[in-house]
Amino acid sequence: MSTSENTPQGLPATEFDELLAAAREIAERAYTPYSRFRVGAAALTEDGRLVRGCNVENAGYGVTLCAECGLISELIAGGGGRLSRFVCVGGDERKDRDERHVVMPCGRCRQLLSEHAAPDLVLLTPGGPRGMDAVLPQAFGPADLRS
Repeated sequence: MSTSENTPQGLPATEFDELLAAAREIAERAYTPYSRFRVGAAALTEDGRLVRGCNVENAGYGVTLCAECGLISELIAGGGGRLSRFVCVGGDERKDRDERHVVMPCGRCRQLLSEHAAPDLVLLTPGGPRGMDAVLPQAFGPADLRS
């Protein structure tokens, strides 16, 4: 992705530089004894707070926590709010921190992010910045429970 590339809202992709650094830093704390694939996620809230999370594996694979789960937990524990910018990076634990590349959240985590997204949330994806509607079209959400 070129740093001169713009998001759908006209924001420069360089806006994600701080988030990329934060995601790469937190990925170093990931607990990955099985896959050896460290993941870090970082986001900004509407009020400017930085929230982060890393993956935490478990011998019972089904209870492994994705980095996005930790990020949302930190969001809620810190007082809540809505996410306005988000990035997730991953890579083999033997590689240098700066070699961790942008990865797309899994479907479960996209749903989790959708629940806590500001209306203008932009995610940095491997294909460039995208809005939530582009990464999870026709998302199921709280409004669906009221119908």
